[in-house]
Amino acid sequence: MRDVIILGSTGSIGVQALEVIAANPERFRVVGLAAGRNRELVEEQARAHGVAHVALGAEDAAQLVRDVPCDVVLNGITGSVGLAPTLAALEAGRTLALANKESLIVGGSLVTDLAAPGQIVPVDSEHSAIAQALLAGTPAEVRRLVLTASGGPFRGCTRAELAGVTPAEALAHPTWDMGRVITTNSSTLVNKGLEVIEAHLLFGVPYDRIDVTVHPQSIVHSMVEFVDGSTIAQCSPPDMRLPISLGLDWPHRVAGVGAPLDWSTASTWTFAPLDDEAFPAVALAKSVGEAGATFPAVFNAANEQAVHAFHDGAIGYLDIVDTVRAVVDRHEPHPMTLEGVLEAEAWARREADALIASR
Repeated sequence: MRDVIILGSTGSIGVQALEVIAANPERFRVVGLAAGRNRELVEEQARAHGVAHVALGAEDAAQLVRDVPCDVVLNGITGSVGLAPTLAALEAGRTLALANKESLIVGGSLVTDLAAPGQIVPVDSEHSAIAQALLAGTPAEVRRLVLTASGGPFRGCTRAELAGVTPAEALAHPTWDMGRVITTNSSTLVNKGLEVIEAHLLFGVPYDRIDVTVHPQSIVHSMVEFVDGSTIAQCSPPDMRLPISLGLDWPHRVAGVGAPLDWSTASTWTFAPLDDEAFPAVALAKSVGEAGATFPAVFNAANEQAVHAFHDGAIGYLDIVDTVRAVVDRHEPHPMTLEGVLEAEAWARREADALIASR
């Protein structure tokens, strides 16, 4: 039996985690829940699952992690506000099932220096796939990591064709149902850029050995290429309950958590190189990741401001990544402390807002 705290329990990851746990009561028990502002829903979840400890907001979530003993903390919070709960989980010695990629990306060495080997288990489908594939060899045998991207709703479009994209079009993701920021990030491939930084921080592979390939079927969730020429891929229908279940009980698999592929019907999987001219966010993210320090925090914060401005009609679609690049170019690194990261984020938001207002 593994005792679990779920942070972000009212979001998509949290709701699906509760489904996995409810279907496996002999294996998991929820001992704490935390949400952002949805008090009514989180209290309803607590009643339904017999949970005594509930928190609202990131600060209370971090305290919940410190106060309530558990085996696993699933961080499904959206955004860099999840950094403090991530640090609290690691300091408390809990296994951290991490769906909140932003906390790792903006926290960088703050997080990785605090984590014991194997303490962080990725829940993003791409990084869960890589973690599974890495079991096929030793670290010295890994040649490169290959992250797959669906390509979003604008796969195959040129940069000129993207100029007139509307907010509604940016939210029409072909595979996943996500929130406004994450869905827009998937369309610009900012999300994939963040995942490249996350892969580097999780697995220690240099940026020049992390690639992205466009795979619109979203069946191959990512791959690891080994030095002997073998490539190991993790494949399954798109279903976040699979990586969630692995995060809760890594490296053990939970039977029946997802449907397998249907090999009795014909299917075609395609792969294509990323168009860096139309989608420059991945290359920008790599350069930001290589710069390290507070640059990834600035990249993430500036992007959030630009996405909101795009949906408010203040800037165009191509201005999102252009704004992020301009803010990154103006950044002078802050100290790598929690306060320094928060200050860098605040600076990036102000700088992005000023650039947006001047357009």
